[in-house]
Amino acid sequence: MGYAAFIMKILAGVLALAAVSALGQGKSDEPVMVLKAARMLDVRAGRVVSPGMVVVQGERITAIGGAAPAGAKVIDLGDVTLMPGLIDAHVHLFLHVGAEDLQTVEESVPERVLIAADAAKADVMAGFTAERDMGSEGAGCADVAVRNAINKGLIPGPRMRMSCNAIDLTGGHEDANRFNPAQHVLSNADYADSADEIVKVMRQQRKEGADFTKIYETGRDSYVGGVFTTPYQYSVEELKAAVAEAARFGTGAGHGVAVHATGEPGTGYAVEAGVESVDHADNLSAATMKMMKAKGIPAVPTFAISEYFAEQTTAPAAKARRQDANAFHVAEFRKQLAAGVPMAVGSDVGPFPHGTQARELELMVQNGMSAPDVLRADLLNGAKLLGWEGKIGELKAGYYADVIAVEGDPVKDISAVTKVKFVMKDGVVVRQ
Repeated sequence: MGYAAFIMKILAGVLALAAVSALGQGKSDEPVMVLKAARMLDVRAGRVVSPGMVVVQGERITAIGGAAPAGAKVIDLGDVTLMPGLIDAHVHLFLHVGAEDLQTVEESVPERVLIAADAAKADVMAGFTAERDMGSEGAGCADVAVRNAINKGLIPGPRMRMSCNAIDLTGGHEDANRFNPAQHVLSNADYADSADEIVKVMRQQRKEGADFTKIYETGRDSYVGGVFTTPYQYSVEELKAAVAEAARFGTGAGHGVAVHATGEPGTGYAVEAGVESVDHADNLSAATMKMMKAKGIPAVPTFAISEYFAEQTTAPAAKARRQDANAFHVAEFRKQLAAGVPMAVGSDVGPFPHGTQARELELMVQNGMSAPDVLRADLLNGAKLLGWEGKIGELKAGYYADVIAVEGDPVKDISAVTKVKFVMKDGVVVRQ
């Protein structure tokens, strides 16, 4: 090795060490803030420790515990538990309570952007400081504008991963199949009927600012006589083309392909292709579960939306069908847990009120997971899935200062996450 190359190698090492050191430090001229509370969540260990203290400078956590720095602003939150901001891996900012199919027909995109901005505010005020929006439902890449406005501090909201519209077949799950064909009602998704068309749509969406790609892989579903069936939409080869195209951009986790996939064979096709998550995952074969465990691909169960629809259904027969289907999903979920399928937390909020989706964590506990495991699924697996592993999801020096405070102890009673009393995102107090 030449002398110049040797010196450059040393300099590179020094700069790398400096960068690592800087992770735990804010800018020296930024004010220091100390959050104090009775308790604090150690999510990785699955326990709550006492007392809780988080030191924040700028947008970063600089220290956990210890003595408060001299001159720091101290916020004593009292008898609450400090914990990382919650993560929802499946939201729809552009949807609200009401007829979902008519919202995209009756409401203009500008109106829906305003609705999405209000939804983002409701979610962050409820303690969700990071989310993945699984399709703008006919608003194209307007979701990118919402993400950018949040990032610029123009509106409050979580840090977001956006997909623009989902991708769907002609006549597929999200197409306007039940309207008068003569009216040419548009799909809520972007059409793609081959691998080449999927790639072309993805390139246009990424050009317009999409972070990742959502694909409808199954639907519509049927649950009759205890048997769950759902047609697949894309072949393994078509899905592999999408995964390869996402990888071509080289942007890593949080920028791949996520699928709406409820059952076989579509769920198995998606996992074989190497998607980032299988959302809904009502029914997985033993082979699919084995692959998901081996590849580290999480299921995102979305129990909250199913519970809401069942509660809102008034016709006795239809209500019973929904309840039966939900019970089937719970039983399948328990099989997935036993098989070691990784889990992430996503609520499918939008058709039910934004800001109420912490119910998803309660349902995952109710349906078979321990509270510590649900918290790890939400905060650790969620951070990894969204591409922010090592940046959010834990209270650690160097991480973004996304911190919430909840009443009670979420390890002993997961319902504590529905009782948020304080929210900080990026070192800025959003709610107190």
